[in-house]
Amino acid sequence: MEGSLRLLACLVCIVPMGSLVRTKRDTTVNLPNTDVHSAPTQRWSMQVPAEVSAALGEAAVLPCTFTHPHRHYDGPLTAIWRAREPYAGPQVFRCAAARGSELCQTALSPQGRFRLLGNPRRNDLSLRIERLALADDGRYFCRVEFAGDIHDRYESRHGIRLRVTAAPRIVNISVLPGPAHAFRALCTAEGEPPPALAWSGPALGNGSVKVPGPGQDHSHQVTAELPALDHDGRYTCTATNSLGRAEASVYLFRFRGASGASAIALPLGVLGLKALLLLGLLAARATARRCLGPRLTSPIMKT
Repeated sequence: MEGSLRLLACLVCIVPMGSLVRTKRDTTVNLPNTDVHSAPTQRWSMQVPAEVSAALGEAAVLPCTFTHPHRHYDGPLTAIWRAREPYAGPQVFRCAAARGSELCQTALSPQGRFRLLGNPRRNDLSLRIERLALADDGRYFCRVEFAGDIHDRYESRHGIRLRVTAAPRIVNISVLPGPAHAFRALCTAEGEPPPALAWSGPALGNGSVKVPGPGQDHSHQVTAELPALDHDGRYTCTATNSLGRAEASVYLFRFRGASGASAIALPLGVLGLKALLLLGLLAARATARRCLGPRLTSPIMKT
């Protein structure tokens, strides 16, 4: 009888423990479903591509979507885009939406080239940039701010790398005086990828070493120098990258005295020709005035 009572007591203890284990297992199975549905609304996050490429003069779209910890938010909000660096970089776009409104009124858009494509109420801050310039190349960061709690704002940390591509363009070519009555030539070109430069000319063949020069500190510009122009004639600078090729030329002529020494050296180009034409025109006008002067000042004869 005593053994039966002990067995019954053990059975009574075992049944509640079995029920407790089953209840705990059921609760654990349901939790992941709740976490999956609620996870996107429990934290801030930004989704942006690592890089976007577009051609010079065209338009670029910078995608940006976000999640936030509020299940539903219809209060005032502000959408912001920065350049160069997060948090402290200069703002290039800003718009604000009033409570309950889906219209984000633009407050900042330099030259009207920046336009919001997305709807911040639907967690989309995508931006469109019109008429791309090489200066637009760089990194951009999207940001959204909700009114109220200071934590109700978020900004992408790594941002989007906007790469503006461009065929080469020669922005300057010139001949400058050097030491000991010598002359040197400089050629500056821009493009993305940065172009390779080469000189060709009399007794020169092709090629020259790229050296630092004016504009060299700009990432899209390169400069090549010819340190000494030893022969008269045409010197051509050629810029090349994967998107194309450009070239420009300068002319150098030296006028020598009777002794054979160099008296003067003039690079003749468009400006030089215009100067000669202008001098000829002024001389012709002066001659015409001298011829007409006596007629205009002669007395009138009476009959």
